[in-house]
Amino acid sequence: MRRDLLPAIVAGLLISISPLRAADRFQIEEATIDSIQSAIKSGQVTCKGVVQAYIDRAKAYNGICTAMVTPDGAPVPAVTGLVRAGVAATFPTTTRAASTFLPNLSEYQGAPLDYGHMEATASDPSVQQQYGMVVGLKDAGQVNALESINIRGERSVSCKASCDTNPTLGPNPASCPAACDAFRRQPDALERAAELDAQYGRRPDLTKLPMYCAVVTVKDWYDVKDIRSTGGNDVAFAMDAAPRDATAVGKLRDKGAIIYAVTIAAEVTHGAAGPDKAAKSFIGGSGSIRSSWAGHVCSPYDTERSAGPSSGGAGAAVAANLATCSVCETTGGSCREPAGQNAAPSFVTTKGLTSEDGTATAQHINHRPGAICRTLGDAARVVDAMKDPKDGNFDTHDAFTATPKALLAKDPYPSFVVTKAGATSLKGLRIGIVREYMVKHTPNDAAISDAVDREIKSVLRDKLGAEIVESIDPQYPDDPGVPNMTYTFADAFAETIPINAPEYFYQMVGGALEFAVPGYDVRSRDYLVKLSLRKAPLSDKLNMRRILGDLDNTARDAFSMARYLMERGDAKIPDWTAYAANSKWRSEEQAVASKNAATQNVQDIRATRGIDRVKMQTVFRMAILKAMRENHIDVFVHPNIGLPQWKIGTDREPTVGGRAAAGPSITDLLGSPEISVPAGFNQVVFDPKYELSADRKSYRLVAGTERGALNHPMPFSILFWAGPGDEPVVLKAASAYEAATKHHAPPSGFGPILRP
Repeated sequence: MRRDLLPAIVAGLLISISPLRAADRFQIEEATIDSIQSAIKSGQVTCKGVVQAYIDRAKAYNGICTAMVTPDGAPVPAVTGLVRAGVAATFPTTTRAASTFLPNLSEYQGAPLDYGHMEATASDPSVQQQYGMVVGLKDAGQVNALESINIRGERSVSCKASCDTNPTLGPNPASCPAACDAFRRQPDALERAAELDAQYGRRPDLTKLPMYCAVVTVKDWYDVKDIRSTGGNDVAFAMDAAPRDATAVGKLRDKGAIIYAVTIAAEVTHGAAGPDKAAKSFIGGSGSIRSSWAGHVCSPYDTERSAGPSSGGAGAAVAANLATCSVCETTGGSCREPAGQNAAPSFVTTKGLTSEDGTATAQHINHRPGAICRTLGDAARVVDAMKDPKDGNFDTHDAFTATPKALLAKDPYPSFVVTKAGATSLKGLRIGIVREYMVKHTPNDAAISDAVDREIKSVLRDKLGAEIVESIDPQYPDDPGVPNMTYTFADAFAETIPINAPEYFYQMVGGALEFAVPGYDVRSRDYLVKLSLRKAPLSDKLNMRRILGDLDNTARDAFSMARYLMERGDAKIPDWTAYAANSKWRSEEQAVASKNAATQNVQDIRATRGIDRVKMQTVFRMAILKAMRENHIDVFVHPNIGLPQWKIGTDREPTVGGRAAAGPSITDLLGSPEISVPAGFNQVVFDPKYELSADRKSYRLVAGTERGALNHPMPFSILFWAGPGDEPVVLKAASAYEAATKHHAPPSGFGPILRP
């Protein structure tokens, strides 16, 4: 049977048998932690049955959803890839001609394009993968969110097949790596579930194990001791499972969670410009989530489109009901974006209130773990469970967790979640609308900006009783029905930046000072003193969209990767030179940049330009908190991402007017608590398009001008955030909105499957 026909056949069978299903039968689809635990206690299902139900869904829906871009669109031979849930990934034989989205391709005179092609992977030469340019398949019926599933024989490449048998079956074959003997002693997901069943039966100890049988996936940027975890990369470690769990993962495991799978994540890269240049040009896809080992994730709501960046696999896994919850990671929106694009809530705490230990990423000022679940209540439970019963948020492995104890909420995070919303749920709460993030820079911004504006006023204000005020932006019309903030963000910047970060005013654009003000030398002490007293004007270019500034160029990637590899202690991959030599990348550009970084082996990691990130966090926390306190604001809101999802193989719409293509990353700079909540569905899109340069040597992406309709309505969301330690009030506001609206809805193409 063709695997791509399975979902349609299953859907037809379900229609014919649905009247026979018992009304009270437990269904894994749209299950929450509570519903799983209740079903176990009532005898409807066992924990092992829950895990098996997720494995069954992975068999049906976790397949390949992209096709290669080729010169002519001709078919290619059928090949298979890695095995997940007992099924080898099957790649489509159809391809897409590059000329269908690259105009005037016959006139192109640049470097040869890095067309899609199949190759053996570096990690396992028996496994094929797509490299080069790809596109999403329309209505693929597959989502490709889970990279490795915790099932014996397939959860590790280093210890696969007979090297990962249960120890009760006898010794490993002599050909197996020695490390596999210890690895295989760890139960897989089904075996761990069976252990819980044997110990607790229908009476789980939910006080000791609040995450009992929650089937959780982990973004492949965090270490997992019993599943291959390699930062999304096709790198041939001697032992591809980490020597220990990341702290957050270990805490969830200790509290009864089943660590079920690793989700596909953006590749952890460390590249550099250098003498070696890529011979081929890679076009499209830089803003979508793709792993060089496991391939590309597609949105379950429209498989031609992106599931979001970085933690896209985590978001798609929750949306397609491939897991109960997912652990995500944010650097610049990588929890909130995939959550919003997959109609699921996400929750990330103040920097330092959850440990970032155990990751190949920067482990620095703007990196934090979080949770994506079907409900905000579940996300709060997951994040709460990442804490230590004795030490709370503090983790000796992560210096950023040495925070003031007063920042940590006195009660568990779930206690602040509103489950029933009414006219007085948010009475007395003052909410600030950040209009800078609602400007309609291009036609693509309009639909979501207007929809979120309606949600804020009709739900938060009119239905739930919150008081709302708005910030002022010259590019956004003043709303006469909403009072303005009397103390603006510009006022706060004027008071805080001059003395704390005067170098901010030295930034240049095109040879001119970026924040120049006619009649003043903005670099002078005299101007800065007058500005701090608000006796001199601030450039209107310095606003909430721009404050991320020119971040310092410290070689933190080099430092972090060297530190991580030294700590991991792999026998084959001790440093980046070995890493680069034993890896394959999705494009030649990435491969060459990786090789350059290894060759250069930079030792001096001091910044030579830009503004220090830690300093920026301190200064802008001060500014934002000043604006909050002056206006008596409890929570800020605005669209999470103001643009519709982009097509795989193209890219997200370019930055326009200071609007970051990824949406506002202010919460990552501040390390503030953030919550994304589904706000509805949109079908209007102005897809960006490529255009050929005048010299015919390159393509660039330009904003779309032609109104179109998405194949299927796509989710969008609202972002709630506040100051450090304000988790209780952010949870209250966001959960009240969620309870009042219930905008979450599962994707239509990934319905229930037949199970005995």
